[in-house]
Amino acid sequence: MSKLIYIANTSLDGYVEDDTGAFDWVNPDQVHAFITELLRPVGTHLYGRRLYETMAYFGATVIEGYPPEYRDFARIWQKAEKIVFSRTLTGATRRNTRVEREFDLEAIRKLKRESEHDITIGGAELAGLALEGDLIDECYLFINPVIVGGGKPAFRVALRRNLELLEMRRFGTGVIHLRYRIRSGTP
Repeated sequence: MSKLIYIANTSLDGYVEDDTGAFDWVNPDQVHAFITELLRPVGTHLYGRRLYETMAYFGATVIEGYPPEYRDFARIWQKAEKIVFSRTLTGATRRNTRVEREFDLEAIRKLKRESEHDITIGGAELAGLALEGDLIDECYLFINPVIVGGGKPAFRVALRRNLELLEMRRFGTGVIHLRYRIRSGTP
């Protein structure tokens, strides 16, 4: 059985976007290569529409057109299956991608049981649904050294889960990676 992993870049005060919808405060220096290695064993990415549209940048067919530090990431991203949950997209814009209209908890449970590789979920709203459905096994949080004062939270209000810290890494840019396991039997 594979793990479902929520990966999020957040501000110190817990937001994935500021109140204008921007996340230009995320600092990819040093962290990008680390995330590339985290994603290497992943077989499927689950995305909401907005995050998918951002990530689709890595779907260009000519890998050599990317800056050198992004080429390996693009290869890994293109190879993985992508499932986009959207009521507005009419079709996929990148290979190995399909669009689903509804986020079906039972379908995700089945995917976890049948997948040979781990699965990531991105997008705070989508991850919130998965957390509420007790589907997420681990959270990889990249805490950026910035306070944005409001916006879209990394976790839904009133959602409570107990976590166990598995790993921590500090980067020279001040970004901190925290890897948590969701404890079973949490409220």
